[in-house]
Amino acid sequence: MSSAQFVRPARATDVDTVVDVQVASWRAVYGTLLPDPVVAEIGGADARRQFHEQWTAALESPPTSRHRLVVATDEVGGVRTVTGFAAFGPAGDPDLWPATDAEVFALHVDPERAREGHGSRLVNACVDHLVDDGFGTVHVWVPEADNALRAFFEASGWRADGARREIDLGSPLPMVRLHAAISA
Repeated sequence: MSSAQFVRPARATDVDTVVDVQVASWRAVYGTLLPDPVVAEIGGADARRQFHEQWTAALESPPTSRHRLVVATDEVGGVRTVTGFAAFGPAGDPDLWPATDAEVFALHVDPERAREGHGSRLVNACVDHLVDDGFGTVHVWVPEADNALRAFFEASGWRADGARREIDLGSPLPMVRLHAAISA
């Protein structure tokens, strides 16, 4: 493990790498849960363009000052490299209070860099920012089926709060919402 690993605010120059990490991570986490054509489409030109526009907008005009996009970085072959990212801010679910309930909208680590501490650093950075912004609870939606993302959050102490939903990505993908208290 490098001592040069850290998390910082994302920059416009990071967006292409953020999209690459998102596509690779989605394929790793959701690949076995989705039909093959959907998995192929995730990395297609249209999806990549939409992801690029989404992350550029998140940086240039976030919905509130409490919405953030951060990246995990490491030195790879002497070059500073983005290895993962997280997007977070006030929770958007109607049963949550956005003044005190936060949400991690996305947390992805390059699958080739998994289990190197990047996800933990990203979660810790999210929580630090969210506590500073006055949030008391943070939530995240994960696939209901066994998968690495859900296992990561549950191993960190996050628990299901009973909320469920389905995302239609060509076939229904059941999701559960996990939560963690982040302030006393």
